[in-house]
Amino acid sequence: MAAEFCHLKDSKIEWTDFVDPSAEELEAISKKYDLNPYTLIDSLDPDHLPKYEEHNNTHFIIVRLAKEEEKQDQSIRTLSSKIALFFNDDFIITIHRAEQPLIATIREQFVDSGKISSTTGIAVRIIREALHTYEQPAMQLSDKIDFFESKLFLKKNFPANLIESIYFLKNKAGIYKKILLLSNEVVSSVKVESDDRPALRDVHDLHTKLVLLYDQVQEDANNLLNIYLSLSARKTNDVMKILTIFSVFFMPLTFIVGVYGMNFKFMPELNYRYGYPLAMLSMVVISVVIFVWFKRKKWL
Repeated sequence: MAAEFCHLKDSKIEWTDFVDPSAEELEAISKKYDLNPYTLIDSLDPDHLPKYEEHNNTHFIIVRLAKEEEKQDQSIRTLSSKIALFFNDDFIITIHRAEQPLIATIREQFVDSGKISSTTGIAVRIIREALHTYEQPAMQLSDKIDFFESKLFLKKNFPANLIESIYFLKNKAGIYKKILLLSNEVVSSVKVESDDRPALRDVHDLHTKLVLLYDQVQEDANNLLNIYLSLSARKTNDVMKILTIFSVFFMPLTFIVGVYGMNFKFMPELNYRYGYPLAMLSMVVISVVIFVWFKRKKWL
């Protein structure tokens, strides 16, 4: 386990950051700060969704950060990482399995410079930075949708894996949106002093903006799937239409050939001098009549 300690400037408030603590270390943390053992278990669950709780006058928050991993197995764990926070007026504890660069960034920009004077201020900055990680994926998903649209409308033949790519895009957007919707409880439950209220308002605005962005991405992905299925059905219908037209043309011709293919001895047309030219002429006339009829019906 890697643990780092720091104090807020001109304050006795201590910030402790734990990276992948063991069970024994979690027990020691629980006894020292009087933390609920069940929340400690939740803090290391890699699949736990965002939540807010309060036990023993200590706030417990779980936030998830988006991460970019191009994997076929898309899940909460592969698309995001987790930070757990315990804090009250006297201390703040952050627990996470992997190194999180935003922790060092917040410490350098706000704690060491003295811009933050409360534990809730640190919590709000962590929540805000966690939400910011969802902006870039939303833009990338929107760009991919535009790319897929150009493939659909400008290419005669669809790429073989297009519908699979659209599915993974839709699934990814759905997972991110689920995390953001559950993060609403966290954003709404945090209470701050007057100095940190502007930062909290920024968090609320950012959260609303991200939910709307992923709503739009999901809607565009659904529309893209519907367009793909419609174009595929249209392509199939065009093929069936051509085959049907050919069959309609050849049905009467096949009938005539079938009649003259019967090898009966007494057929008056067999000995007729102009029988063959008349048979060919009748086939041409029938084909022309069918063609004119199709044109009048606007089927061609």
